[in-house]
Amino acid sequence: MFTLRSLLEDETLELRLLVPGPRGALDEPAAWVHGTELPDPSRYVRRRELVLTNGLWSDRVSAAEFVADIRRAEPAGLVFGLRPECPATPDDLVGACAEADVPLLEISAAVPFTAISQAVAARYTEERQGALVGLVRRGEALATAISQGAGASGVLRVLRRDHELPLAVVDRMGRLLASAGTELESGQLHAVATGLARRPPPLELDLGTAGRAALYLVGAVGEADAALVCLRPVTGLTRAEQDALEQAARYLSLEVARKQAMQAIEGRFAGELLEMVLSGGSRAAEVPGRLRAFGVDAEGPLAVWALAFAGTDAALPGLAETAGEFFAAAGVPAVVAGGSQDVVAVLAWRHGDRESAPLAERLVSAVAGRFPGHRPVVGLGGVVRHLDGLRESLVRSREACRALRQGRSGRAVQTFAELGAHRLLLGMQDAETLRTLSDAVLAPLREHDAGRGAELEGTLRAFLDHDGHWSATAAALHVHVNTLRNRLAKITRLTGRDVTRTADRVDLFLALQAAGMK
Repeated sequence: MFTLRSLLEDETLELRLLVPGPRGALDEPAAWVHGTELPDPSRYVRRRELVLTNGLWSDRVSAAEFVADIRRAEPAGLVFGLRPECPATPDDLVGACAEADVPLLEISAAVPFTAISQAVAARYTEERQGALVGLVRRGEALATAISQGAGASGVLRVLRRDHELPLAVVDRMGRLLASAGTELESGQLHAVATGLARRPPPLELDLGTAGRAALYLVGAVGEADAALVCLRPVTGLTRAEQDALEQAARYLSLEVARKQAMQAIEGRFAGELLEMVLSGGSRAAEVPGRLRAFGVDAEGPLAVWALAFAGTDAALPGLAETAGEFFAAAGVPAVVAGGSQDVVAVLAWRHGDRESAPLAERLVSAVAGRFPGHRPVVGLGGVVRHLDGLRESLVRSREACRALRQGRSGRAVQTFAELGAHRLLLGMQDAETLRTLSDAVLAPLREHDAGRGAELEGTLRAFLDHDGHWSATAAALHVHVNTLRNRLAKITRLTGRDVTRTADRVDLFLALQAAGMK
């Protein structure tokens, strides 16, 4: 855009200032020029346009009426063009502009209005060329930053060379990927993550003490994976700043896509490692190489932890990444693999079991801060000195984690050794043995329930969960005690095990526990 002052400074235009208008009016950007001789051009003049006129309307309306009409359009100002018939700007026009506080300039009769139009067009061309050159230069710098692995921080550094804006990059999990010129608090990060979860995401957010912030969405494939956050409202940004932010957001999309691809590859390799450990056999020989690829010493002591959320059988997206970031920040080499129900970490651990719990508690706190409203739990499988014990530690960590997920103790961290004796015994069995144990006892109940829509297995679980108390079990099931007695009698008949006898009750209890472990 151009200003009235920039036109006045151009001596070739032979302009003279007659009325300066309100304070700062000469330095306010003007939109364009508009020539008119209509007695009331207000319907055609856009806001901040500079009106050019020779005053040919003066025989139809007064100067005061003309100025009042164009003032409604909020013009940048008025230029009166002298001509042989009118060698000086009329006093009534000068007075009307002064009264209305509208800037008034006078142009020599020797200079046509087209000279002003050409000067304005030249300025626009220079600005546009400068913007394009800047766009290309900044694009080259951004591409270099991405290709050299500078990441999101490198993108922000390039952006701030031209525009001193407070910036941050926040992903949809509320993680701060980079910042420059500002510090976002945890509540503000959570607000950005919540905004990105909306459909469609907002383009501006209220971040409390930080004020309103403009969001430029960063998407790798389809949905917004992150946002380039500028702690300025959109209305407070110039067009050049908005263009630069949009350009940077596109390059950040490349960086996010690269990181996602790397995480996917690492996740697949980590998942394959767990399959090798569990399956054993010939693939077990590949385990040391896979561990070393993740920086884990295959010859040193190892520990396996399982991480999940209490009260649910699903691991939320981003849990594995959060755990991986935690171990990296703690300086603990680890292989982290995400599953459908839990996340498993194989650690290089040169400490004892006693030192595991404090770090696991810190992991729980870190995850809880990233996933508000969810209660994370960690099962510790114990430290093993050789790869031969890795499978056993993996199974134990998952069983300890499963017990925490389903239990009511409220504990967040537990070792396998702290489980009941029955879990210790069952945990030593393979999946086929557990399946055989549960099917041998529970198969008749399940066939009966499937054919009649009954709930014998659920009734048995409730009875054992309430330690064999008839009235408490009936109340929990919302049935009469006599109904409960009939169901338990049917269970005895189908399984051959009497729930009133200790030995038979142990068989039933172990079968139910084995069913949950296989």
